[in-house]
Amino acid sequence: MDLSIIIVSWNVKEKLKDNLRALFESRHADFEVFVVDNNSQDGSAAMVRRLYPQVKLIVNQDNLGFSRANNQAIKQASGKYILLLNPDMRVFDDTLSNMVSWLNWHERAWVAGCKLVDENARVVKQVRRFPALFNQLAIILKIPHLWPAILNKYLWSNFDYTKSAAVDSIRGGFFIIKKQAIEKVGLLDERYFLWFEEVDYCRRVKETGAEVWYSNAAECIDLVGQSFKQVNLAIKQRYFRDSMLKYFRKWHSPFAYWVLKLCWPIGLLLAWVAEKVRIKSGGKT
Repeated sequence: MDLSIIIVSWNVKEKLKDNLRALFESRHADFEVFVVDNNSQDGSAAMVRRLYPQVKLIVNQDNLGFSRANNQAIKQASGKYILLLNPDMRVFDDTLSNMVSWLNWHERAWVAGCKLVDENARVVKQVRRFPALFNQLAIILKIPHLWPAILNKYLWSNFDYTKSAAVDSIRGGFFIIKKQAIEKVGLLDERYFLWFEEVDYCRRVKETGAEVWYSNAAECIDLVGQSFKQVNLAIKQRYFRDSMLKYFRKWHSPFAYWVLKLCWPIGLLLAWVAEKVRIKSGGKT
C-alpha cells in the first residue's frame, strides 16, 4: 500500500466529513484512512461509522493531544508513506497521487509537505526555520504585533513556494513521513500535547542526515486551525508555552530554556490584556 492517511479530529464533524469525501474521490492512489477521534462531543465518530465504514476509526475517551493520537494510528499503519492530515484540509483529486509519485523519486526526503492554499487559492506560508531563542522570545513578548519584520528570517518570508526545496520544517497539517523514518527515528514525541511536535520530528529526521522537503508537486486546501478556534486564547497560550519550553529543554542550552521560562509570565499577561481589550472593543461594535 502506498499511503496511510491519519486524521486526528476534535469537534469538527462537518470539516472532517468534507475532508473524507475529498479523500475518497481521489484518483490513482492506493491508501487506507485512519480517523482518531479525541473525545469529540459533536457526533464525529458516529458520522464516520455511518458514512465511511471503510475508515479505521479509533475513538478515545479523552483528548490525548496530537502526538499521542497520531501515534496510535501510526503503530497500525501499513503504508509505505504515512500522511498526517488535519481534519480541516481538503485534497484535490490528484493531490495524493502526485505526492506519492514525487516521493518515489526523492529518496532522501523522509518528511515532506505539499503546497498549501486557502479557499481563494492564495498560498498558505508554512516553511519555517528551526526555532531559536531570539525569535521565540520575540513571539512571547508579542513584539511581531508592532514589528512584523522581526520574524522574517524565522518565517522564511522570502521562500519561493513555486519551487520544491529542502527546508528545516513544514506545517504539520499535511505532513508525510516515510515508513523508513518511523523505523529509524521513531514515533512522534508524546511530551508535546499540541504544537512543536512536527518541528521536533523534522529536527530528529535531519539529525540522521535525511532531509525535510517542501514539494510543489501537489496542492491541498488548508482551512487553518478550525479545531483551535474552539479553544480560548489563554488555554492556547498555555499549550504553546508548554510545548515551546519542552522543545527548548530538549534541543537548546539551559540558558535559552530559562530565559524563555522566566519571560513567559510576561507573555501570558500580555495575552490576557490583549484578549480583554479585544472583547471590550468587540462589545462596542
